[in-house]
Amino acid sequence: MLHLRLIVPADRTDDVVGTIEKTVGTAHLAVIPGAARDPAGDLVLCDVAREAGDGLISELCALGLDRSGSIALQDIGLSLSERAERAEEAAPGEGADAVLWEQLQDGTREESTLGVTYVAFLTLATMIAACGVVLDNAILIVGAMAVGPEFGPLAGICTALVRRRPRLAVRPLVALLVGFAAAMALTVLFSLGMDAAGLFTADMLHGERPNTGFVYAPDWFSFVVGLLAGAAGTLSLTSAKSGALVGVAISVTTVPAAANAAVALGYGDLGQTRGSIEQLLLNLLAIVVAGTLTLLAQKCFWARKHRRTAARPAS
Repeated sequence: MLHLRLIVPADRTDDVVGTIEKTVGTAHLAVIPGAARDPAGDLVLCDVAREAGDGLISELCALGLDRSGSIALQDIGLSLSERAERAEEAAPGEGADAVLWEQLQDGTREESTLGVTYVAFLTLATMIAACGVVLDNAILIVGAMAVGPEFGPLAGICTALVRRRPRLAVRPLVALLVGFAAAMALTVLFSLGMDAAGLFTADMLHGERPNTGFVYAPDWFSFVVGLLAGAAGTLSLTSAKSGALVGVAISVTTVPAAANAAVALGYGDLGQTRGSIEQLLLNLLAIVVAGTLTLLAQKCFWARKHRRTAARPAS
């Protein structure tokens, strides 16, 4: 179940309450007149089944509540209520399959902010991966993959494409391009410093690397894995199963490829640099394609589900 907290202008309260009451899957409706001060209005509270949440939020936005008042949404960790159980049973579909588009859009926008923290995480992940590729250490590669924050902007691009709002794709695209450029530039300096300290050598980069040589040798398997990871990552975001996202992060060669490109560039190895950048771009493309197709499939599934529900005769 989800909990909705609404601040509603007094002259729109009846419309909002009516919308909530006619929505299948709602429970625990409460109205506190005049409780809100900024903006002024009534406080309306209710619980709604996750599978009915997106439709209700869309109708509330159609009433202009996102502009004249406020819509706040949060997951309910525990709800002991027979009324809530009946509401979830009445709502069409399964909550785990539902997509809350506004929540997804808001979450990916926050994760796509090109700030100091984002660049720091991406840079640190790339530097850890640089150590991994030079030492041919798979554990460091896995750790770097888990630290990298690049899936958020990728999901933001997918969301913008599916919602047909290309302007929303600008922010995550800038975060990806500038973030990786900054991380790779700083990693070049890092690798040169490690070389000066005698910790990195060209022979280590050019030697046999059975565990990490794949990062500069893109092939169809790289694209297939990127597709699978993109689909799994998108599902983990839309279903709020964030634990799966860690597995996705350590299954694609984005950060390690960027790291290998940076180290190879520092040593003037343009062949490995080119191959690593191709690997990076191939994985990014695969994730965007798979993520977009996954969101489109979910959108079509729920549209079909709602059409069937609307066509079903009332009992």
